[in-house]
Amino acid sequence: MLRLPAFAPSFPATVDEAVRIKTAHGLDASYVAGGTDLYPNMKRLQQTPRHVIDIRRVPELGLLNRGAEGQLRIGAAVTLTRLIHHPLVRQEWPVLSRAAATISTPILQNMGTVGGNLLLDTRCNYYDQTYEWRRAIDFCMKKDGKICWVAPSSPRCWAVQSSDLAPVMVALGARVILMGPKGSRSIPAASLYRNDGIEFLTKHPDELLVRIEVPALRTSRADYQKLRRRGAFDFPVLGVAAWVDLDSQGLVHAARIVVGAVGSWPMESEEAAKVLVGQPLTDESITAAATAAARRAKPLDNTDFTIGWRKDMVPVYVRRALVNLLRPSSPSDAAGLPPAG
Repeated sequence: MLRLPAFAPSFPATVDEAVRIKTAHGLDASYVAGGTDLYPNMKRLQQTPRHVIDIRRVPELGLLNRGAEGQLRIGAAVTLTRLIHHPLVRQEWPVLSRAAATISTPILQNMGTVGGNLLLDTRCNYYDQTYEWRRAIDFCMKKDGKICWVAPSSPRCWAVQSSDLAPVMVALGARVILMGPKGSRSIPAASLYRNDGIEFLTKHPDELLVRIEVPALRTSRADYQKLRRRGAFDFPVLGVAAWVDLDSQGLVHAARIVVGAVGSWPMESEEAAKVLVGQPLTDESITAAATAAARRAKPLDNTDFTIGWRKDMVPVYVRRALVNLLRPSSPSDAAGLPPAG
């Protein structure tokens, strides 16, 4: 049995207090909400904070409502279960409910949070093992070693970004609000991520993710498709988020296609979007966009399934996401969502 190492907990009541504690302890401290990623990582000695800052008692981090400009405001500590079943989300941002419902299992959704999934540590077959297993292969570049076992000649780590909500938030044009010792800043969700398995976030270590703001869909539509071995629990080995904004004539005014779990960050395919803009969503334009999106996807041997098959599935899943946007929909469309609870 893997045991959780000893640590000192803190329970701040405000965002400012949480940031002050983190600043005081520096890299020796970690924020935690649900703990579904941090605590297993601590048990495997992948992360070794001696101070853990539990942010669940901060009221601001639990908000979930509509902002003054019609955007959806999601506190970082909102649980996945709450996001899945919230009436406002199900009615007006159903893609978020559907994507969140694919994460892990209902039990872990009760604990896991939106912020935690967006900041999920990158994963790899050679990294997500026990300390003893990793020591037996002389560790890896991401933790304690000097080599990437996925690509031994590479100077960088190729661990994979396996968040389900990250590609969706990028596709929807969401923004994230961060608070640090120098104040708050708002950045696009796309700017939160780096293409690096180790330094995979642009969030400063002492910054706290406070909330996510998602624009209203209005004339746009979005979908998320996930590939994994089992129908529940598993992380994605491929996740595709598609968003299109249609004009009054049914032509694509703007589009974003984001592919996740095949690299160290959610990869937006600008080429695929350009194929769609100015065109109706037809079999021809969808096929061209799916082909374009697949060109950038270069999966490596660091997750489940074979490399070649995973790459072959990219255009298939991009196509599925775009085809789903063709079906008649309305703001209250909740097809594919789990039962309200």
